[in-house]
Amino acid sequence: MSDSTADAGHITAATHGDRTYQISTGWRDLAKAGMALMGVAIGLYLVWQTSSSLFIIFAGILFASFLDACTRALKPVVPGGRSLRLTLVILIFCGLIGMGLVWGTGKLPEQTRVLIRVMDAQIDVLQQRLEAFGVDLFGPDGGRDFSKWFPDRGALFSHAQSALGTASGVLGSALVILFLGILFAFDPGLYRDGIVLLAKPSYRPRMRAVLDEMGTVLRNWLAGQVIRTIIMAACVWATLYFLGLPGAFVLGLQAGVSNFVPYLGPILAGIPIGLVAMPLGLSALLWAVGLYTIVQSVEGYIIGPLILRRAVSLPPAWTLVALVLLGALFGILGVALALPLYAVGRIAVLRFYVEDCLGDRLNPT
Repeated sequence: MSDSTADAGHITAATHGDRTYQISTGWRDLAKAGMALMGVAIGLYLVWQTSSSLFIIFAGILFASFLDACTRALKPVVPGGRSLRLTLVILIFCGLIGMGLVWGTGKLPEQTRVLIRVMDAQIDVLQQRLEAFGVDLFGPDGGRDFSKWFPDRGALFSHAQSALGTASGVLGSALVILFLGILFAFDPGLYRDGIVLLAKPSYRPRMRAVLDEMGTVLRNWLAGQVIRTIIMAACVWATLYFLGLPGAFVLGLQAGVSNFVPYLGPILAGIPIGLVAMPLGLSALLWAVGLYTIVQSVEGYIIGPLILRRAVSLPPAWTLVALVLLGALFGILGVALALPLYAVGRIAVLRFYVEDCLGDRLNPT
């Protein structure tokens, strides 16, 4: 065999080997991509099935961020270690809850009587208006026997049992959130490092830095929400107080707290204000609802976005998109936790995908 024939044979074998290697590599890459897609699909399915529990865990993390922010705020004025300051924060928090419960227990019967009087007054007005059109709302006797609206006592007991179960579930979830928040807050570095261990050793410092940034974003968001709550509560309380509405402080407080549930919360907060203003006449109702709408609009469209933009740099349009999507997927829990979820999710996408996967360097947010 000549040298040229041997060289041609070696070239043919090498070419065939390279082609075989390329085919096997292509199949291997395709299998990896398929497994990755399957893993993502399984992960999304598990998230969907356990969304309620995951929301409770995230709410616990959010509460832990609140306790951590309060603990950091006490550092310049309270000497000692972190555990001492956190214990002081928890004691103050429990004291405020206890005072609120005592105050609420004392005021609840009075508020209930006021609500019944308001309902009676509005039913009288409604009945008079309907009688002008020949409609008798309560029949010829004119009585308000609401028991006839629930003829089936078994169904009524079933509804009461369902309501009791719902209340127990809410209370249980609240207790889980409280205890999770306290446990996370006492040693956040321990739980952060437990997540960091899931990454390969060379990537752990980067993951630790991103998780710390997420914690900073949550604390800033909470600080911004507290400022918004105080501003809204003070403005609504002052407005309703000067209008002469009863319970102006309570109405202002619930209007401020409602800002934690964007868009939907302020609308629901306006209903009690309207109910309290109705017995005072049409003029008082229009003034109360109108001024509340003005105050809410100024806070919601000017003050609030400025505070959030400075605190966590959330674009308003994408914020609304997150609210719509999470609300449609997960209901009221999705709406209530949409903003903090969007804030930390945005950091994860920017750092892990845009910077690390795509190689784009972004300015710090």
